[in-house]
Amino acid sequence: MRSAAILLAGLGSVLAAPLWAREVVDAAAPSDIAVTIYRDPDRGEDEKLNRDNPRGLAMISETRRVTLPKGESTIRFEGVAEGMIGISAIVTGLPGGTIEKNRNAALLSPASLVDGTLGNRVTITRMNPATGQQVSESAVVRTRADGGLVLQTGQGFEAVQCSGLPETLTFDRVPAGLSAAPVFSVDTRSAEGGTYDVTLTYLAWGFDWQANYVGTLKERGAKAQGDEFEMGLLSWLTLVNDNGQSFDNARLQIVAGELNVESDYESLADPPVAEELYLTCYPLGSTSAGGIPELVPPPPPAPPMLLDLPMPAAAIVVTGSRLEARSYDIVAPVSVVTASEEDLGDLKLFRVPGRIDVSAKGMKQVAFLNKEAVKGRLLYEASCSPDRWIGQQVDPLPAGMLLVTKNEEKKGLGTALPQGGLTLYEPSPRGERLAGSTSLRDYARGQDIELDLAPSTQVFARCASLSEKGRAEGRQWNAMRAVLSNANPHPVKMRLQLGWAGGWQVRFPGQKAVVKNGWQTVELTLPANSEKTFDWKLRDATAE
Repeated sequence: MRSAAILLAGLGSVLAAPLWAREVVDAAAPSDIAVTIYRDPDRGEDEKLNRDNPRGLAMISETRRVTLPKGESTIRFEGVAEGMIGISAIVTGLPGGTIEKNRNAALLSPASLVDGTLGNRVTITRMNPATGQQVSESAVVRTRADGGLVLQTGQGFEAVQCSGLPETLTFDRVPAGLSAAPVFSVDTRSAEGGTYDVTLTYLAWGFDWQANYVGTLKERGAKAQGDEFEMGLLSWLTLVNDNGQSFDNARLQIVAGELNVESDYESLADPPVAEELYLTCYPLGSTSAGGIPELVPPPPPAPPMLLDLPMPAAAIVVTGSRLEARSYDIVAPVSVVTASEEDLGDLKLFRVPGRIDVSAKGMKQVAFLNKEAVKGRLLYEASCSPDRWIGQQVDPLPAGMLLVTKNEEKKGLGTALPQGGLTLYEPSPRGERLAGSTSLRDYARGQDIELDLAPSTQVFARCASLSEKGRAEGRQWNAMRAVLSNANPHPVKMRLQLGWAGGWQVRFPGQKAVVKNGWQTVELTLPANSEKTFDWKLRDATAE
């Protein structure tokens, strides 16, 4: 085995490699991976996805091949997510089942190499200041990494990095139980031995997803303000994986809806990390003449270093806390696909066709829903109050503007829509322009969809009591008035919210009030460039 060179720096330490009582078997790399991502349950529909600290979960299922000896053995699954929740892990397909599960905490690092080599020989290479040549000699590691590194050489005991010259340690082996990636292991028993395909399934912390929608009106101006128009609707799925491990060519599922989480999965994940290593110098240099004197305070940690190890992989960059390779570049989206929808209790599960790379420390976008002819309409909305006198409302209030449709096939939809943000564009002679942006909650099939857009700058309303004395008492009727104006060069629809359902009785000439979102409402048509006045009555339905 070729040697491994390490330029020591201020890094961390972990426990020494365990002594395995059973034969150790390494599972092969995954031949199939499925990743199901659950959204952060505490993130509201208006909150942006936190790419630096995602707090959602993923269920990861890996199929791997193992060759077991006869009798008891320990299977190591290298490369599991560092946010793995060990107590959730199950392994299926083993002939003898699982005896014991372990989450290995020892990661490959300079400190763990030192601890794993305690009492054994290494080679230290230093520059001779007189000749400028590199000189190597054998040494024995005499201290653990958490107390400064002391070697015993032919000249006595000495602390590493006290000469001020570059020093390199060479290890002829990697101690057992260390790996550059997190490891999960299980103990098992096989009466005959043999080769098996097993499945490791577990929950992991540090994932999240969100949907983003882009709507494009196919008509503009007056045509788009009619009773109904068409628009294209494209949905992008954004995935975040904050773990240092990639799950390439994975079958991807996402779960929409609010997951009930009782456990503190973040603390249960407990990713493996390495504590910092301080290389401590002694005030008198070499200690060959006597005992080790009192230590001086440790110097600050050195910068990250490059570790060259006897492994087939490329060189690994080790930081002062954990092994990672940050890459937050958004991957170019794949072609548009349509996710299939399934019920998962009260939640919705979407299966994204094909295979997706869920990259380490990365954010990725996948276009997963494309509806070309969604039928909808724009609706204006204003509310009325019997507690206000209309004479006090000198300036009318802008009406709210809604994008209204129904989640059904005849409206061009008919599929569950996950929570996310919507950006709406409309065509213009100079290209598409922004018409509004909003957010939507989770919508199931068959539900009415009403999305708030920006307040109108062309449609206004005043709606209040005609009585200066205020609300009428008891069962008396309150005379109400609505003054509505439309400055658009085309007619618009206006919804008036007259009073809470069950709380008020309404009489509106020529209109029957219907309950919408808890309000008794009427829908009116306002001609182009017009102002209209509507008088109506209401009274307290709870009064005796």
